[in-house]
Amino acid sequence: MSNEVIISGMPIEIIKKKNLKNLYIRVNPPEGNVTVSTPIDYPDEEIRLFVLKKMPEITKVRDRMLSQARQTEREYLSGESHYLWGKSYRLQVVYEGNKYVITKVPNKIILTAPTGSTKESRERAFNEWYRQELNRVLESVVSRCEAKTNLHANEYKIKNMRTKWGTCNISKKRIWINLQFAKKPVECLEYIVIHELVHLIEKNHTHRFHALVEEFYPTWKEAKKLLTEMPLDYIEKGEQVENEEQNNIE
Repeated sequence: MSNEVIISGMPIEIIKKKNLKNLYIRVNPPEGNVTVSTPIDYPDEEIRLFVLKKMPEITKVRDRMLSQARQTEREYLSGESHYLWGKSYRLQVVYEGNKYVITKVPNKIILTAPTGSTKESRERAFNEWYRQELNRVLESVVSRCEAKTNLHANEYKIKNMRTKWGTCNISKKRIWINLQFAKKPVECLEYIVIHELVHLIEKNHTHRFHALVEEFYPTWKEAKKLLTEMPLDYIEKGEQVENEEQNNIE
């Protein structure tokens, strides 16, 4: 059950669900639309007060989202630019054979694809290549970060997430890393691994949490700045995003 209300001049979609225990505010890319998920019996006035209390944070997240550059839609055709480890490469597509092969050479990424391949199939091939690249680098990054923190996760997994850089399942000690990190500088990946490792001992973003991140990775602010400055992936208006929490405000 959902309806839209105006709070402080901002349209807010209220979604009431039976299985929720708490309130969650989400700022959704690409246009910063705000949704509030609440228990079905939560009083409307308390929802309004909660949103008003969080309005400075909502505005900050929304403004940051709207100001960050976002790539145009990729067709995976010759001439496009694609990022790998923070560097932009020109794409060259060669149509031959019946397999997808991706090779990086100086200043260029060469995609060999079957004649008649679709945009979707070329995108899948690219994402699989990014996954291989991220897996290759992640092992050494994890080793360094775990040595710095003396914290250890049981498992690291990669997922192509729209709205969250990483997540940590504390009880299972499982960390998920966004596939998009294959496009970012390695120091950004190091920062998010440290960030998620610290969640193993400090669940919320408390003063202690930030102090520990600062201790283990003193240049985290520079890495975070890189993440906010580099172009984000294209998201079509109205596209459904995954139920992630990078831009949640709880």
